[in-house]
Amino acid sequence: MKFQSIKKALLLASATFSTLLFASHAFAVSCTGLPEWNSAAAYSGNTQVKSAGKAYKANWWTQNQDPATHSAQYQEWTLLGVCDGTTSSASSTSVASSTSVASSVKSSSSSSKISSSVASSTSSVGGTCASPQYVAGTTYNIGQLVQNLGSEYSCTVGGWCSSTSAWAYAPGSGSAWTQAWNLVRSCSAASSSVASTSSSKSSATSVTSSKSSSSSSVNNGLPKHALVGYWHDFDNGSGVIRLANVDATWDVIVIAFADDAGNGNVSFTLDPSLNKATFIADVAAKRAQGKKVVLSFGGQNGTVTLNNSTNVANFVSSTAAILNEYGFDGIDIDLESGAGVTSGAPIITNLPIAIKQLKTSFPNLYLSMAPEHPYVQGGFVAASGIWGAYLPIIDSLRNELNILHVQLYNNGSLYTPYGTFSEGSVDIMVASSRMLIEGFTKADGTRFNGLRPDQVAIGLPSGARSANSGYATPADINKALTCLTQLVNCNTVVPSAAYPTFRGIMTWSINWDVKDGRPFSVPVSNSLKALP
Repeated sequence: MKFQSIKKALLLASATFSTLLFASHAFAVSCTGLPEWNSAAAYSGNTQVKSAGKAYKANWWTQNQDPATHSAQYQEWTLLGVCDGTTSSASSTSVASSTSVASSVKSSSSSSKISSSVASSTSSVGGTCASPQYVAGTTYNIGQLVQNLGSEYSCTVGGWCSSTSAWAYAPGSGSAWTQAWNLVRSCSAASSSVASTSSSKSSATSVTSSKSSSSSSVNNGLPKHALVGYWHDFDNGSGVIRLANVDATWDVIVIAFADDAGNGNVSFTLDPSLNKATFIADVAAKRAQGKKVVLSFGGQNGTVTLNNSTNVANFVSSTAAILNEYGFDGIDIDLESGAGVTSGAPIITNLPIAIKQLKTSFPNLYLSMAPEHPYVQGGFVAASGIWGAYLPIIDSLRNELNILHVQLYNNGSLYTPYGTFSEGSVDIMVASSRMLIEGFTKADGTRFNGLRPDQVAIGLPSGARSANSGYATPADINKALTCLTQLVNCNTVVPSAAYPTFRGIMTWSINWDVKDGRPFSVPVSNSLKALP
């Protein structure tokens, strides 16, 4: 991967510095009731353990990663402090799950709402806080202590702690401070017992890190009808634009793309023309405006390696690290032909396992998918190779899925139970959506059960230059939207009922729309806002 050797060296130096710095501020905590860390056990995010006389908290799902050697910045564990040997007066719930990765495939209707009881720990400390005053924009590492507004806080997400956006992440006062910091104690108190628990104070539009809110709704924070766009940090003729310059028209901004770092690991490297710290601050600012900002895996040439349980574990841990570092709301799956998504391939089973594991640490994880239509509605035509290959993935993750926006471009006509329709037509937009909502019989005789209307959006190019084919005029997009939501302006295909909660429109790409003078986002956004 590009710049990997430099990045690795910088991360190693940062991790070493973080470990030394936190050690100088370590404080005593009660380890009563905490289980000893076990290399064979699997631990979900927020689980607390003790090891070698110290208490640790898992940042995300982990197994066989020794807390003593994996508690630096961007690693699996956070050092809570040295065990003081006293009995805690706070309730302590710490569950070390030995469930294997494979068991996470089991899902239920409760998957969209996850309750997490995070272990409480009591720190008995007194006197004046010795930690430095918080200053927005300062580089803070995981575990570093600061004081602000008369209290002391411990950093849990380095990228957000270091943000220049004090209004969002200033400990104790920012609108999303609980996503970046843990309250340790009051600096004016002689002694304080602080229970560290899973925060339920996070706003509806905030991504949860390892201390997520205790419950989440699948569509938490989305407008009724949403405009989704892909923003790419590479110049394919459209130019690279700063995230802060993406206008407020877009409700969901999908960042393209993550990279396959091998053995299940993924990485994300910005274009050299962009500043990382500025980008992280821009992500935080967009989220504070109520926008979703998510990282996409795939693209035309993108891959993800998910062939076995080791790959799954590496995918989960590396993805979680990226989400924590950059502050993304979640992930988008845009894997195409190069990623080996074919009928019976290991990724068909392992991708849902990995995403469900991520959900244990990020209960509010936003999830979208953008497959090409042969991978989804193509299951109506054939049941092998790429045809319908995404359908088992969608079935496994239907409780976790926010939006499925199938690409209706660069793949020719769509074969449906209602007829065959060409790209860019009102009928292809309505027919493809109807299949996803009402379900259809697959070529192998089995049935794909439909999704909720609010889980479905239409995927289109933003203009004639952003894709080889499939462009739809804003007027025809409006007709398709009113047909689906009100049974008005339909052409040949008419849904069996109106879907007033139909989610909206996705496009490739924001960059091209800006380059072309916004001929897509302005009229399409107006059409979405006009829907009931």
